[in-house]
Amino acid sequence: MLDDTLKTQLQTYLGMLRQPIRLIASLDESEKAAEMRELLQDIAALSDKVSLDLAGSDARKPSFVIAREGETSGVRFAAIPLGHEFTSLVLALLWTGGHPPKVEADVIEQIKALDGDFRFEVYMSLSCHNCPDVVQATALMAILNPKVQTTVIDGALYQDEVNGRNIMAVPTTYMNGEPFGSGRMTVEEMLTKLDTGAEAREAAKLDQKAPYDVLIVGGGPAGASAAIYAARKGIRTGIVAERFGGQVMDTLGIENFISVKETEGPKLVAALEEHVRSYDVDIINLQRAESITRGELVEVKLAGGATLKSKAVIAATGARWRELNVPGEKEYRGKGVAYCPHCDGPLFKGKRVAVIGGGNSGVEAAIDLAGFVGHVTLIEYDTKLRADAVLQNKLFSLPNVTVIINAQTTEVTGDSQKVNGLVYKDRATSVDHHLELEGVFVQIGLLPNTDWLKGSDVELSKFGEIKVDAHGQTSMAGVFAAGDVTTVPYKQIIIAMGEGSKAALGAFDYLIRQ
Repeated sequence: MLDDTLKTQLQTYLGMLRQPIRLIASLDESEKAAEMRELLQDIAALSDKVSLDLAGSDARKPSFVIAREGETSGVRFAAIPLGHEFTSLVLALLWTGGHPPKVEADVIEQIKALDGDFRFEVYMSLSCHNCPDVVQATALMAILNPKVQTTVIDGALYQDEVNGRNIMAVPTTYMNGEPFGSGRMTVEEMLTKLDTGAEAREAAKLDQKAPYDVLIVGGGPAGASAAIYAARKGIRTGIVAERFGGQVMDTLGIENFISVKETEGPKLVAALEEHVRSYDVDIINLQRAESITRGELVEVKLAGGATLKSKAVIAATGARWRELNVPGEKEYRGKGVAYCPHCDGPLFKGKRVAVIGGGNSGVEAAIDLAGFVGHVTLIEYDTKLRADAVLQNKLFSLPNVTVIINAQTTEVTGDSQKVNGLVYKDRATSVDHHLELEGVFVQIGLLPNTDWLKGSDVELSKFGEIKVDAHGQTSMAGVFAAGDVTTVPYKQIIIAMGEGSKAALGAFDYLIRQ
């Protein structure tokens, strides 16, 4: 099951175990059960601190529990956790075996203090790069607090269960049998939902922070590079972000980041965060900016109620997926309407789906999905596709793809439980057509995250982007901006990093001249 390279890596990790652990398998006669048995046998053979018990009796078969010696409960995997979940498997093994997690001490204490009955079921797919955060968060809670139970379920392996719950997007998390969350969540985000007093305590703590010299709002590539450049000047630097990493966390393959031939979004974000933390930067995560005002200092009010103050601010809040804004889209989000083909695509195996958008993202999504869905219909508003020629050639070579151009999607339809089709208007004839399908993947570009700036003195373009000069300065004194949120063309990671650095240098120049 594991190749020699993975075995060598895993053996090194298992050498960090501080106490014995048990792998308790509940198996049937299926092919996947045989694969799971082989995986568990490989793991047990790599360390004398790991034992294997094949006599488990859980209702979900195949599945296995990672438990401490002498115990029968722990983190359960109703999955063969390879692919993106191999790291989750390794961490679950290490944490159960007593290796300390790299988590803030106050987060660990908050987990241990949870009081109640928390039974998590996390539905994921092995190709989903958003899923490991949720898997690892719920696994950590189960390992640290005996009142928490976690089962990780591969949606492709338990298709009947997924269909029964109408799960059409991953990660999807249930708690005590009820929907808890859909999409990426960190352990801190989960604790905020579980510990109702956490937000007020955090707001009170943030209100007490001393003013910064430079405060960066946004934790993507632009924000990270701005924080590093500012901190290197020896000035008091803070960074506040709704989610560190921003949209890059939702990016799978990155092949145009100069000097790095190929990487993935979450890996790049981890490297960015590690680099930022190597400097004296106050990182405030999971906080959304709500407004900005200028007095003696620049004040940024957060959605949680706190207000942060700074001599200069750099807005680097990035962009988000543009929505169709048609009837049915919001109602069926996560029930057939999706925005990440890499994450949610495997749930539509053998089904009919549509991709909205004929740019590179849309055509790449259609090509990717065509490999395992039954049929893909690509719908483009323009009279021609806008993707690169090489992508179009590949698309038109696929036998299970239909391309419809000059078409406007006007409605997503469903049966109240899940998507069953969409309506599009032929722009040449104004005739409406209904397509029967099970999934709609929206790939129509980006919207700048500037809602928090509307009504302020920061001037925006007609597209909602922040207007900046050659130094990253906005129309509000002491406020700079960088990255995808600005009018700077070409929304690329490497460009955002350069713009973030430039904005930090511009802010420093502003400060020394005051």
